[in-house]
Amino acid sequence: MEHTSELVTLKPAHSGSCSRSGQVICLDNVCKEFDGARKVTALDSINLHINRGEMVAIVGPSGSGKSTLLNLIGTLTAPTSGSIQIDGQRTDLLGDAALTRVRRDKIGFIFQFFNLLFSLNCLENIGLPLHLRGYSARKVRERSRELLDLVGLGHRLNHLPDELSGGERQRVAIARALAYDPPILLADEPTGNLDSVTGEGILALISDLQRRCGSTVVLVTHDDVVARIASRRIMLRDACIVKDERT
Repeated sequence: MEHTSELVTLKPAHSGSCSRSGQVICLDNVCKEFDGARKVTALDSINLHINRGEMVAIVGPSGSGKSTLLNLIGTLTAPTSGSIQIDGQRTDLLGDAALTRVRRDKIGFIFQFFNLLFSLNCLENIGLPLHLRGYSARKVRERSRELLDLVGLGHRLNHLPDELSGGERQRVAIARALAYDPPILLADEPTGNLDSVTGEGILALISDLQRRCGSTVVLVTHDDVVARIASRRIMLRDACIVKDERT
């Protein structure tokens, strides 16, 4: 059945809130452990509250817990203990189906290696999340065109990923992450697979979109240059937050 509501357009504000006014991501006393030959504590007693519309960089050495923290915020893994709220919902209490809806409706993901489907062209890659929600082909095409124009690739509608440069692929991936106008964007090393010049262009694009769309952006990076685009920097070391500073 065709989805009957109109597609959401890019806008500067989103509904919903954490228990604290203005906060869209709230982690309280969160721990994450992994069992194996020996138990590994990936995150220990994390308290992190992120305001709506902030751009936050998570930095730290390899193994400090950066990716685990991003995965917890993205509901890709569950905490061992503690509570997590994403846009007003206690995700640590939700079942698999409800978590899938949170990821679908609340969170856009930008990956280091783009994760595009190489058998689909740019329009089709961007439109896939909307097709899965049941929108008509006309609405999906309109939204996908709008987003390709937004990221400067309106001339690449029908190109396949292997016909694009690395920077262009990442722009398509960013457009796909914005498909349903999520209040939260999570970026995992978004420039890690790009040369420095192309990476600077992608950072400028993310920063510009964040200002224009009002999304909350959380990015993981080991690169100080990348972290500089954020207004707040969270440093992890040995599974703990050791610094939380605003720039």
